[in-house]
This record gives sequence, C-alpha cells and structure tokens, in this order.
Amino acid sequence: MINRKKTSLLAFLLLAILSVSCNGTKGQSVKKQTHESLKKVSQKPNIILVITDDMGYADVGFNGSKDLLTPEIDQLAHSGTTFSSAYVAHPFCGPSRAGLLTGRYPHKFGSQFNIPANSQEHLKTGIPKSETFLSKELQNSGYYTGAIGKWHLGAVKGFEPQDRGFDYFYGFLGGGHNYFPEQYQAAYKRQKESGSTHIFDYLLPLQRQREEVKETKYLTDELSDDAVRFVKEASKKDEPFFLYLAYNAPHTPLEATKEDMAMFPKIKDKNRRTYAGMVYAVDRGVGQLVKALKETNEYENTLIVFLSDNGGRPDKGANNAPLKGRKGDTFEGGFRVPMFFHWPNYVPAGKSYDYPVSALDFYPTFSALAQANIATDKQLDGKNIWDDVVSGTNARQGDMIFAMRHRSGFSDVGVRQNQWKATKAYRAPWKLYNIDKDKGENNDLSQQYPEQLQNMVNEAEKWSDTHTEPLWFDPEALEQVWSDKHMAQFPNTFTIKK
Repeated sequence: MINRKKTSLLAFLLLAILSVSCNGTKGQSVKKQTHESLKKVSQKPNIILVITDDMGYADVGFNGSKDLLTPEIDQLAHSGTTFSSAYVAHPFCGPSRAGLLTGRYPHKFGSQFNIPANSQEHLKTGIPKSETFLSKELQNSGYYTGAIGKWHLGAVKGFEPQDRGFDYFYGFLGGGHNYFPEQYQAAYKRQKESGSTHIFDYLLPLQRQREEVKETKYLTDELSDDAVRFVKEASKKDEPFFLYLAYNAPHTPLEATKEDMAMFPKIKDKNRRTYAGMVYAVDRGVGQLVKALKETNEYENTLIVFLSDNGGRPDKGANNAPLKGRKGDTFEGGFRVPMFFHWPNYVPAGKSYDYPVSALDFYPTFSALAQANIATDKQLDGKNIWDDVVSGTNARQGDMIFAMRHRSGFSDVGVRQNQWKATKAYRAPWKLYNIDKDKGENNDLSQQYPEQLQNMVNEAEKWSDTHTEPLWFDPEALEQVWSDKHMAQFPNTFTIKK
C-alpha cells in the first residue's frame, strides 16, 4: 500500500517545481497555473464539509458581518475562494441536507418536507434507500468517512449514518437538540422516570455509533472536540478521510454560554447576542479543527468547505442582509447561503466566485476529486464545478437552479439563471429581478422582460413534473391539506398574471 503522507509530500514538491518553472511566463495567469497543477497531481484530498444550521447570509465576517466575530472562519475564507451566489436545494433543514448528500432535488424522491420530530417512534423510515449518498461514493473510493452532529435523514436502523456510507457517527438523529447537557439530561431523566413514552428528541442522549453517550460540555464544543478526535485518528490511516461536520448551531433553541455571549457587549438585543455567542462557538471549533489538521500534517491536502443549510431566521437573531426573506422562503434569504472553499495551492486564494452554484454540485465535484466511480444509473442534478471554480468561469452558464417550498394550500418557487431571479412567494404574482444588481429583490422587471420570465417559469413547471408524492409531512396535518387542495397538481403555481 502506498503511504499517503509520502505521496502528499511528493505531490507538494511536484507542485512547487511546476510553479517555479512557470514563474517567468507573464502571459500565464495564476488561475491557469493552479488549474494545470491540479490535473498533474493525482493525490486524493481529504474533504471536510462544515455545515451550520439556520445561519444568516450576513452572519460571518467574510460576508459582511459587523457585529459577529468569526475570525477563524474568515481566515479560511480569505485564504480560499468565497461564493457570493451559493444556493442550497431547499430553504429549510431536512430537504436541504437530503439534496446535498444525494446530489438530487429532494422533491424527486419524496423528501420535500422535514422528517417529523420523534420519527423513530412512528415514521420508521428515512431518505429512500434507492438514493446512494455521497458518503457511500467516497467510502467506496477508499475514504474513511465520519458524520458528526445533526443527521435528520432517518432515525431508525437502515437509515442511520452507518447505513448510508459513514464509518463513524457521533451526534443526534433528529432535527435539533438542546445545548446544555445539565439541562437536557435532567429533563430527559425526569420524563423517563415518570414513564413518558414520548420524549422530545431535542432532549434525547447523543449517540456514538449506535450507543448512547453522556456528554459533559456545551454541545457545540462537544461536536468540535469530536471532530478534532476524528481528524487525529483518521490521520493515522493510509486512506484519505471525509468528515461531514454538521453543527446544529445557531438553530434554536437559542442557547449560548455566558462566556461566549460576553464577547458581544455592544449587542443589546438578547436574541442577537445569544445567536452571536452560538456562532462564536462554531468559529472556535473551526479554529480547533484547523489546528488539528496542521498538527497532523493534513492541512495542505484537505479541502474545507463551509456553508449554511439554508437562510437564517431574523426573529431568532439572524441577519440575511442584503437579501430579502428568511429561512423557508424562496426569496434569496431562504436558500442563498454563505459559503467558501479552502485548499492550499489548489483553490485560488483571496478570490470571490460570483457565478451561481448549488450544494447539489458537491456530489459530482467531490466524487471527481476522490476519483470515485459513480454508477451509470445514478441520477444527479448538480455538475462538477471544480475546473470552473479554479479558472473563474461560469460553471452553470444558462442552467437553472430551483427551489420550491410547499405551504398550506399553495407552493412558493424560486428560479436562478445567470443574472436573473424569478420568484413566486406568499401567493403573490411571479416577479423577475436582475439579481446581480438587485440582491434585495426590490425592482420587479417582469413587465420589461416578459419572455425571460415566461421561459424561467416554463422550465420550473417542467422541473415540477419530475417530483414525486411526499413520503411524509411536517407538520403532519399538511397531508390532509395536500390532498384537499390538490397540491400535487400545483394549481395556479405556474400561471403568470398579467
């Protein structure tokens, strides 16, 4: 077996030699050098995907935050490539994660809604087994794989992380969790001793593999500590590793340590100050992770990707400025998220990639970097964006990125294509924006460019034809509304009112 660290050192030396040899050629750009170097180096990178929960677009320094502190995250972002137009597959938690890990819109396999709370008691299912997860592709390609934190993709055997391509799991299976162990452990114990058979899953013990564990630290710090342990253990192996680090912060309940909240004395709003403390804890964890990568000599060969699973909730401390809307919306604030790529010598440093991309692109992009052999019958809705990100060209020229959120009796839709954004939200008519010039979706151009809007709406309707019936509903009362209002036929959804 080839020693991975020796191979990584050889790859680095080769890259240095290539860089020196090209140094005197002024006509060759840095982007071109980086792009060509990647082709010549066959070493598989470690991949770390850090995903936060309900983080606002403006709640990191690299995206313009003035009141929150994210120095560790910002350091990575500024020495990597940031994405100003990054989208997720759905504007709230479960479907967004399902899309990211399957590489497909969740609407196509019945996962349009969150898996309901305490699903292990009555639902007994999860994301369909017919969908191969990205983690399984990487595992099959020789990666040691780990999932830490929030799952929300199936809470019963057969649908848990270990069943979907992860060698290691530490976290919780539901859609959220309380943060202070002294609080949630005591509440769990009281309900257990009282004979309760329905304990809210935010209070359930965390699991390492399939065994319950008793934590002692604030939850975000627990997850960060375990991520560090994972990196140190993985670095001892000959194969590369993939870590899916899914923080539940800053998702509600809003709970931060006093020490972290004390870092923000100028923030007067309690929700915002608590939220700031929660984000600061995530930032601290990212710093610890980077330190572990450097100590184990894995930093130079690790692609780190950071993003949120959807937009933030302004009513719970988040800030999505300058975007309109919030978590759950098909306005930009619902599914356009902060994101960056970082990989020394491979990802361009100090660059902003301003073309639209989707979290659906992770599956084919990471698989290509991992030299994974994706099955020929595996359907994907994303594309390999690596070469375009490195060279700074539009990976999705002319392509459309969709979002659809079902409400009680009607559906909201968002469509992004190049500089255009078409939005239908809250029963209002379809509107069209030049989103490059109008991030806040304030100036409706539908009357000036009716053909552009009609084309985007037509494509969205064709996309809706690929959807399947939901496998579950959240809240569960929506199942009756879905039937009574014939929502599967999308009545009036794709009608443009003149």
